[in-house]
Amino acid sequence: MTKHETGRQPTHRVYSVRKTENSKSVWIQIGVAWANQDGKGFSIKLSLLPLDGSDIVMREPKDEGDAK
Repeated sequence: MTKHETGRQPTHRVYSVRKTENSKSVWIQIGVAWANQDGKGFSIKLSLLPLDGSDIVMREPKDEGDAK
């Protein structure tokens, strides 16, 4: 996890979610996000961008060590 320019830890993680041939979902972390101070939006920093039409999902981490 990286810190935002303000020094705050991200509040959410961003994933690319793709269905495989056997209908299982593959979750790949592609970025992080921070809730805006006014609570009305997010700042998002992506490391990758899916070009295959995969869904992009933003989730709160379950705990610090959990990937999704």
